[in-house]
Amino acid sequence: MARRPEGGADFLQLSAASAPARGLTTWLADALRAGICDGRLPEGVSLPATRVLADDLGVSRGVIVEAYQRLREEGLVGARRGAGTRVLPLTPRHQQPDPSPAAPADRPRTPADTPAPPRLPRRWRGQAETDLSPGVPDLSAFPRAAWLRAERAVLAQANAADLGYDDPRGNAWLRKELAGWLSRTRGLRTSPEDIIIVTGVAQALALLAQGLRERATTGIAVEDPGSRGARDELIHWGLDPVPIPVDDQGLQVGDLVCSGLRAALLTPAHQFPTGVVLAPQRRRDLLAWAASGGLVIEDDYDAEYRYDRAPVPALQASAPDRVAYAGSTSKTLAPGMRLGWLVPPRRMHAQLVTAKHASDLGSPALPQLVLAHLIAGGELERHVRLVRKRLRNRRDALLDALREHLPRACVQGVPAGLHLLITFPDLADQVGSCRRGRRRGPRQPDPPGRRPRPPAVLAPSAPRTTRPRAGLRRTPARSAA
Repeated sequence: MARRPEGGADFLQLSAASAPARGLTTWLADALRAGICDGRLPEGVSLPATRVLADDLGVSRGVIVEAYQRLREEGLVGARRGAGTRVLPLTPRHQQPDPSPAAPADRPRTPADTPAPPRLPRRWRGQAETDLSPGVPDLSAFPRAAWLRAERAVLAQANAADLGYDDPRGNAWLRKELAGWLSRTRGLRTSPEDIIIVTGVAQALALLAQGLRERATTGIAVEDPGSRGARDELIHWGLDPVPIPVDDQGLQVGDLVCSGLRAALLTPAHQFPTGVVLAPQRRRDLLAWAASGGLVIEDDYDAEYRYDRAPVPALQASAPDRVAYAGSTSKTLAPGMRLGWLVPPRRMHAQLVTAKHASDLGSPALPQLVLAHLIAGGELERHVRLVRKRLRNRRDALLDALREHLPRACVQGVPAGLHLLITFPDLADQVGSCRRGRRRGPRQPDPPGRRPRPPAVLAPSAPRTTRPRAGLRRTPARSAA
């Protein structure tokens, strides 16, 4: 009796041990054909060399040659001297039917039969001449040279343990540096043991939402208008965001008190998108509400960029036992870094660390070490000062251009941050005009999440073009259409 081969290959996870005792060629040809027809082997992919695949599977090279020949005869693959054997485009006769179950014949197909695609961000930035998307820093200012120096330094010094599974709270050196940085720049009252390193504010909200649900809290107050992304994140994790109006003094805390909710998400230092700062009396009222059993989630949105004075201290400094503070490098460095921090009340700390560990076992090691090096050496502080000056000059240029070309435009909020909220009191349908302008001119974001009520608010804009005046000169003609 012939001995069955026992080899196996990474390619398509083929295992000759599962093949029949006879008919190896047919078994292999069938497996390759299935991989081509179901898309695992798309057009242009090279099949392994016959000698390599024969060695992996522990079979004779003749088996592989014959299987490839059958696929060539079927028009599924083609071979050229020096280029190997590659998958050819599928013809209609090779296409497989949709394996998804059809709707029952006794009722018409409805949208519920087809799952909705996930709502993902669109890549506009390479296509738009002028990009007005809010909340994105000047990515051309990323400190590449400083980051590269820091990365080389930490790689030269890091030991093997530094690159292994670490404390789920994050690297101890980074937490130590962050504790000092946040104390100096935002007034936080924290220690390295209180900080949890996360992959941005989005993960901080995810962990907090899970923690609130475990404590039987499902409703949470959010600012109206406010961040649609934050609202969607909370909904995804099972919370019910309840809009609380924002005026020129920030969140209307009286409405929050009357709502009966026990958790609230705010951007008090620079509200998104209105640009206002939570007024002193509102801060006191909010802290009083929190002292009665509420939880404030403080998203310290672009607080580093205040242009007329020092930013107001973080709320966490006034009530560390009632405020969960969240921040990130998304505005100081780049959102693609996916580095952030969460400083929760100590009563929630252990629960959140457990959730973080269950989520991803900890944040990436090397970026944490590099960020710690940048903070310790003062490079991050120098970078923020440089970018703050650059952004202020751009903001001033945009304001000058608005006064010249759109004198009826009203700029809301304080001189701070990465965006402006611009309203036009004599324009009835501001959201509609914004959307019409998006089809014709600069890239503009969707309007921020808010309840529909007049007057509608023009979507916030982040001037990141190097030609703000030229861009604005084109805007009036286009928005009038």
